[in-house]
Amino acid sequence: MSTTLTPYREVIERIDAGERLDDAGALALLQSRDVVAVCAAAKRARDRVTNPDEVTFVIDRNVNYTNFCVTDCDFCAFYRHPRDPGGYILPKQVIFRKIEETLDLGGTALLLQGGHHPNLRMEWYEDLFSDIKRRYPVHLHALSPSEVLHIAHYSKLTLDEVLDRLIAAGLDSIPGGGAEILVDPVRDVIAPRKTTTAEWLGVMREAHLKGLKSSATMMFGTIDTLEDRVEHLRVLRELQDETGGFVAFACWSYQSGGCSARGDDHLDTTAADYLMMNAVARLYLDNIIHMQSSWVTQGLRIGQLALEAGCDDMGSIMIEENVVRAAGTAFTLDTPRMIESIEATGRKAVQRDTAYRVVRRF
Repeated sequence: MSTTLTPYREVIERIDAGERLDDAGALALLQSRDVVAVCAAAKRARDRVTNPDEVTFVIDRNVNYTNFCVTDCDFCAFYRHPRDPGGYILPKQVIFRKIEETLDLGGTALLLQGGHHPNLRMEWYEDLFSDIKRRYPVHLHALSPSEVLHIAHYSKLTLDEVLDRLIAAGLDSIPGGGAEILVDPVRDVIAPRKTTTAEWLGVMREAHLKGLKSSATMMFGTIDTLEDRVEHLRVLRELQDETGGFVAFACWSYQSGGCSARGDDHLDTTAADYLMMNAVARLYLDNIIHMQSSWVTQGLRIGQLALEAGCDDMGSIMIEENVVRAAGTAFTLDTPRMIESIEATGRKAVQRDTAYRVVRRF
């Protein structure tokens, strides 16, 4: 019997020996299609940096304060143009009620994101944030990098000024939304009016240098290639080497349902593609400790399988989620079912906060 290893198996051996995965190795893993071997390597990597017997989750609420948006991303089924029917800006009292419901369910954080509204200025966000923090003991995880730059542009302020004022008003951390694929030729097609790769990374860099932590994300499966996905991981890892500000990474496949703009002109992705992408991200992003399973887009069973592909966290129970739902995907869990789904994998469930501090062990 031959003992010659195929190239991707040599890559796995080098990773297990402590060698850092390079771009060529990451591409070889993605091209291998050997989901079992690559996911097993990712699980070993996960077990080296997090407790293999525990899986964390957070109780928070994803509130979209407006769906008015001027960026025209062609993968998004959620947004409305200004003056379109169905557009909204949530009144403060509605947001306050949603926070109160979240806290009543044992929640610790508010994930606040929205469209790029042309008429909301810096003062609107300062007023909202400061009122929230005065009223509620809640972690404010808000405004993706593209939203931050949008506020700066329409308020005629610098990025530095916007971040300082948001922090003073109560911003605690920044979600990694709007990353999609951090490769400009892809962004030029799917989100030409959104931030460039350099702009997205620039906001995160400045936020990290000011002490804000953030998450990092990837949405794959529009027009991106495997090489594009590796490039996305590369720029994230380089920034993390520089700042150490990313606390977690999550990826998901493009959800095409309900979005006529992209139509059928997108890549076919499978559950195996999702698991493979998770696994390679775990192996490549060796400087980001936590990897979130995206059960909200993939479904609970695949979300559980992601725990065998390098993920150590099940994300949020998602008391509310609107953007993915608008694309026709709607998976939900409450806390008891989240605990049950984690325990079904043979691990213990741990509620965490946004900074990955333990809130409660079950």
